[in-house]
Amino acid sequence: MLEEFKKFALRGNVVDLAVGVIIGTAFGAIVNSLVQDVIMPIIGAVTGGLDFSNYYIPLSSKVQAGMAYADAKKVGAVIGYGQFLTLAVNFTIVAFVLFMVIRAMNALKAREEAKPEPVAEVPADVKILGEIRDLLAERRSSV
Repeated sequence: MLEEFKKFALRGNVVDLAVGVIIGTAFGAIVNSLVQDVIMPIIGAVTGGLDFSNYYIPLSSKVQAGMAYADAKKVGAVIGYGQFLTLAVNFTIVAFVLFMVIRAMNALKAREEAKPEPVAEVPADVKILGEIRDLLAERRSSV
């Protein structure tokens, strides 16, 4: 069973999947930083300094108005729609970037498929042998 597991774990697909997950995690961290540290502050500046990450609806009477979202979560139940908005923007960016990468890969693949296969020139000795064959075939048919 150990040998079978080793064979499974070292298959190309499993290793490719592991690499994809690791790169995806790192990419997710980059996109998360892009959304939280670049895009959302710009959106906040355009909307008058609003911080979407602190938008929430209190569901508990213990939560006081004006509390930071993190503090409000500690005190009682809240619906953090600002956090959801941030994650939705994050997802949209990731989906768009992946779309662009796959689109570029498909374009490269289509370009490779569109290239005509270079016709290998027949070597001189093969041409001569072909001519000899054809001459012998003519001679046999005429006899």
